[in-house]
Amino acid sequence: MTRFDSLPLRPALLASVENLGYASMTPVQTASLPAMLDGRDLIAQARTGGGKTAAFGLGLLQQLEVDTIRLQGLVLCPTRELADQVAKSLRKLAAAIPNVKILTLCGGMPLGPQLASLSHDPHIVVGTPGRIQEHLKRGSLHGGGVTTLVLDEADRMLDMGFEEAINDIAGRIGKLHRTWLFSATYPDEIRAASRRLQQDPAEITVDTEVPSTVIEQQFYEVEPARKNELVATLMSLQLVDSALIFSNTRRGSEEVADALIKAGFSALALHGEMEQRDRDEVLVRFANRSCAILVATDVAARGLDIDSLPLVISHDLAHDPQTHTHRIGRTGRAGQHGLAISLVTSRELGRLASFAEVLGPLPPCRPAPSRNRGGKPPKPAPMRTLVIDAGKQDKLRPGDIMGALTGDAGLPAAAVGKIDVYATRAYVAIARAHFEAAQERLRKGRIKGRNFRVRRLD
Repeated sequence: MTRFDSLPLRPALLASVENLGYASMTPVQTASLPAMLDGRDLIAQARTGGGKTAAFGLGLLQQLEVDTIRLQGLVLCPTRELADQVAKSLRKLAAAIPNVKILTLCGGMPLGPQLASLSHDPHIVVGTPGRIQEHLKRGSLHGGGVTTLVLDEADRMLDMGFEEAINDIAGRIGKLHRTWLFSATYPDEIRAASRRLQQDPAEITVDTEVPSTVIEQQFYEVEPARKNELVATLMSLQLVDSALIFSNTRRGSEEVADALIKAGFSALALHGEMEQRDRDEVLVRFANRSCAILVATDVAARGLDIDSLPLVISHDLAHDPQTHTHRIGRTGRAGQHGLAISLVTSRELGRLASFAEVLGPLPPCRPAPSRNRGGKPPKPAPMRTLVIDAGKQDKLRPGDIMGALTGDAGLPAAAVGKIDVYATRAYVAIARAHFEAAQERLRKGRIKGRNFRVRRLD
């Protein structure tokens, strides 16, 4: 067990670490932080959920010159969801350092507000490659002072076709910058990217195998026509509050979600072809427990900010062992028990055998359980979501919404769940039993002395 105070971190960062409840460093932090603090390039292979965001966040903030108002750190992420999650984590780590400006710049969002936020240079920018490249090209983002470039989930960014944008970005920022590359897998494309972007990087590999004591794997052999029925059966047998189901295609994700809804479950689909606002609202509802089951493609599921996920189901077997490892790594986090179930058709048994050659022995396939095996009927999601048509641009904060709900609206605090405030709208989860009363009272009442439109998100 290695303590954070064994490293030469500034006192403000040690205070943040303590306030966040981080007792000791995770393996990826122990292995990577010394190299980052020494100013070296780094390539790190680490499973999602191992604390890599805190690792490079501490490295970025340690070397930050706060009094120098210029862009110094740039973090590239494959999706807006992951970028938002990373930015939130960095802000928490920077909480004890005054005047640190961290911006999120992603595609799928209006350019105007981003240009306005760039009227004064930020210290750190987190974003997606395409939008970061656009700002650097037009001169709204000044990259000459960047001392550290971070590629988070680099393997997925390359899979999504961002290689050209990443190379262009690296050529438009400070020539003497360090590059820290984090990846869940280490294919040839990552090695090639490292050769292009890095000089003598420190290389670490941490926790690439899924701990068998934390994540239980089950495999069921099933013919394609029975898959949806089997998923519904498994959900009725497991009695979990939430589950993530992986589909290999956009159409498949929608069909599985529709089948689960018809069976009485609360389910939503998530895929890369959805409009950004629709993706935001699906993720809000899943994270705040207004939806119990999320059916997602692999790309769409990157960056999900879900603390506790007891069950992951692969409706379609992953195409390769690395993707399979990443999927099951969504459960069993922070030492909690997790269950990962994979459905395998007879044609896929050979692919599953090839997984075992890479990952080690896997449990044998079981016969599919019967629908009449004593499962429980589906329950509705415990929460429902209200949308308030106001957000950060209206100076609305979570505390304002909580105050209105527990004050004038008269709700008990326990009935109010997760509150998410975006630029122009806010989402608040309400316990199902209190939902109608909360909606009616907010419509008739005021928030911060003003009336805002309130509607349900169903």
